[in-house]
Amino acid sequence: MGDEPAVEAAQVEQAASFAGDPDGFERLWTPHRLAYIKGDRKPSDPDDSAQCPFCRAPGLDDAEGLVVHRGRTAFVVLNLFPYNPGHLLVCPYRHVSSYVDLRADELAEFTALTRAAVLSLQAASNPAGFNLGMNQGGVAGAGIAAHLHQHVVPRWEGDANFLPVVARTKALPELLEDTRRRVAAAWTTAEPPA
Repeated sequence: MGDEPAVEAAQVEQAASFAGDPDGFERLWTPHRLAYIKGDRKPSDPDDSAQCPFCRAPGLDDAEGLVVHRGRTAFVVLNLFPYNPGHLLVCPYRHVSSYVDLRADELAEFTALTRAAVLSLQAASNPAGFNLGMNQGGVAGAGIAAHLHQHVVPRWEGDANFLPVVARTKALPELLEDTRRRVAAAWTTAEPPA
């Protein structure tokens, strides 16, 4: 695919191949997660919108920015460090940190795009359920606290196995570019029921 960066695949190694006494564990190497742990791409100045990944993404083409849908006042992007395949973020274009700071038009589209994200993920991958939510402020768990974003996380039975609980690792069975393409193709803007 031309100029796209190479993606390192997760590898499983048998514990018996390591030096020392085998411990009975297998290792799933997910080197892409180290960037998140180290704070890669996290703004050093949260108030500087030029450093904000949610302000930069709309300026890129859809594939490079992982943009799934563009609206008038808000857009939908894949989470670069997803909990599950299809983990979407609904973001206003405007660099605001709080839900209560959205204007009426932004609030309406933000809500409509959250609904459309759920419907589109249902069509694209038929999850058993969803986690929807916003973390307001760093103390509440927002990784990028200065730019409001709503998480739309598809969930399946058994997706929270021992890896996230014990190893703080998530195994993802699909590349982000493939997920973006599949969800964008299934995107719907269905109107709410009357």
